[in-house]
Amino acid sequence: MNYYYITGTSRGIGKAFAEHLLENPSNIVIGISRNKTIEHANYRHFHLDLTDVTLLADFKFELHANAQKIYLINNAGALGFIKPMGQKDADTIIKNYTLNLIAPSVLINAFIECYDSTDAEKVIVNISSGAGKNPIDGWSVYCASKAGLDMVSRVVDMEQQVRAEHPLDSIHKGFKIFSIAPGVVDTEMQEGIRAAKKEDFSRLDDFIAYKVNQQLSDPKTVSEKYIKLLNNLSSIKHVLSSIKDYD
Repeated sequence: MNYYYITGTSRGIGKAFAEHLLENPSNIVIGISRNKTIEHANYRHFHLDLTDVTLLADFKFELHANAQKIYLINNAGALGFIKPMGQKDADTIIKNYTLNLIAPSVLINAFIECYDSTDAEKVIVNISSGAGKNPIDGWSVYCASKAGLDMVSRVVDMEQQVRAEHPLDSIHKGFKIFSIAPGVVDTEMQEGIRAAKKEDFSRLDDFIAYKVNQQLSDPKTVSEKYIKLLNNLSSIKHVLSSIKDYD
């Protein structure tokens, strides 16, 4: 069996990702989010608020004796209020960093710890963003947290390469990690962006135009592209990339 842990499965890309994977009876999907919106025989759900650091620290992955593949897909994320620094709410800053960067880091750590000696294909996929590579006014926390997630991915990849150079450490089975940006997708996050004020966000007209000109990708289409990549890992050449790199 193949096991996929996915954060943020209640809507958007995460939900589409889970529903597509569940079309294969060999896949078990474990959703991690506050709300359950999927009903399927092969779907399991952990009700977890990823901004609650106490609950997050207590989360444990399960051992799967029959696993051929085990994946962690860090999809959950939030843009938060679009405001320049100096006008943001402190609680929102803390929650957004927790959801976008602290939560996936904690889950990656727990995932590697749990499955370190498990003889299965083990892959971590972080849903990143072009905002982690390019500054966007009003998005400071989102940009910074996605940049941090990219760096975590690069460091974990380096650590896996370093360990692979020590053959005596044979009980540890390697992990693969990728940070892949989905592009501009038609989700609730985009609705929030279009509702921003022009004085808080100079690129507002660009994002309104994405919707008007039908330039937003459908979550289902995006999830299918991700799954195609995951079924052919050798096609992913770099730790950091974007879905559009494979069109």
